[in-house]
Amino acid sequence: MNQKQKLAVCFLLLSIYVCAGMVLESFREEKPAVSGKGDNSNDVYLLAQVVHGEARGEPYIGKVAVAAVILNRVKSPKFPNTIAGVVYQPHAFTCVTDGQINLTPDSESIRAARDAMNGWDPSYGAIYYFNPATSTSAWIWSRTTHITIGKHRFAT
Repeated sequence: MNQKQKLAVCFLLLSIYVCAGMVLESFREEKPAVSGKGDNSNDVYLLAQVVHGEARGEPYIGKVAVAAVILNRVKSPKFPNTIAGVVYQPHAFTCVTDGQINLTPDSESIRAARDAMNGWDPSYGAIYYFNPATSTSAWIWSRTTHITIGKHRFAT
C-alpha cells in the first residue's frame, strides 16, 4: 500500500469514527453538569461561548475536544472545580482575554458543548490544547500531545 492509499484509509476510518460518535451521541440522554454546581443550561452556554471563541472554523470534533478539555480541567485537582472557575482562570483562554467569549455561540458550538457534557471526549483526556501556528508560550510545547484535530494539538 502506497502513502496515498494509507492516508485515504486513515481519513476514511476517522470519518467513520466521527460519524459513529455523532450517531451514538444523538441517542444519549443529557447528563447533569460535570461541575455538580449551578444550572446545567448555564454551564452548556458558557462552554459553548468558549468553543465559539476558541474553535470557530475548526471541525466539529475539534469543537467537542475544546469543550472536553475544559471539563477535564474541572475534574483535575490542578484546576478550579467548576466550569466558570476553569474558564475565567486568569490567562487560561485567549477568548476570555480578547473578549471573543462575549460573541453569541452558534448552534454547532452549543451542540459541541452538549456532546462534551454528555461524555464525548475526542481529546482523550487532554487538559491543554494549543495552535502551534499562533502559540507564544514556550512551556506549552513541553506538553505531551495526544492528538491533533484541525489546527489544535491536545495535550496533558
